Amino acid sequence: MNESSLKKSLSKLNLGGLRYFDSIGSTNDEAMVWAASGAKDFSLVVADEQTQGRGRLDRKWLTPKNSALAISLILRPSPAMRPHLSRTVGLAALSLADACLKLGLVPQIKWPNDILLNGKKTAGILIESVWTGADVDSLVIGMGMNVYKASIPPLEKLQFPATCLEDELEVKPPAREDLIHDILSAFLIWRENLGTDRLIKAWEDKLAFRGEQVQVRGEAMVTGVLDGLEPDGSLRLRNSEGKSIVVNFGDVSLRPAA
Repeated sequence: MNESSLKKSLSKLNLGGLRYFDSIGSTNDEAMVWAASGAKDFSLVVADEQTQGRGRLDRKWLTPKNSALAISLILRPSPAMRPHLSRTVGLAALSLADACLKLGLVPQIKWPNDILLNGKKTAGILIESVWTGADVDSLVIGMGMNVYKASIPPLEKLQFPATCLEDELEVKPPAREDLIHDILSAFLIWRENLGTDRLIKAWEDKLAFRGEQVQVRGEAMVTGVLDGLEPDGSLRLRNSEGKSIVVNFGDVSLRPAA
């Protein structure tokens, strides 16, 4: 992947702007600065190598050269989007999942922000906001995906089992710029459905561990059967007494119960 091949693959998507880097610390950091200085809606930052990438809970997300996807998308919410911004992580997750489905894979979404293939993490999402006073001016949606074998971190550094497209497909994956095209194409479709029940149902249908006992660690640990999603995208569990427990977005980590 290089800037020329990337521009060619994305030429029909009407991006607000494109910045490509052979190597960068963090695509999200670059996108945050760009967004704060007036980047247009649907502007994109892409890097071949990311040396200081991060995921949720301050975890590192490294992207070795020629191995993975590291992209950050800038959104300027329309008035219609603003009541539903909490669903944006589901929008991104469904876009990544659809790109996997197109390859014949069966992705699941580990709430709130990971994509699993065969129970192993393949992609992750980090959403950050640029504020103007009390209002969200823009969102930066960071998405990383393991494509080739070299993208999988050493076992001792893993917080959760990981895999990549190359291992799951058992053939060479598509060019990374074509994967980005498929992710963004799906994103544009799901963006139009952000405020609809269709998005929540599609997200809910792809939830990993649905109907299973899980543990969600945050300020306190909550255990229950993963039941589904609330309208805002929050997670709904059912405890041993059959009562619903709603887990809101935040610094939380979900795992199957031991």
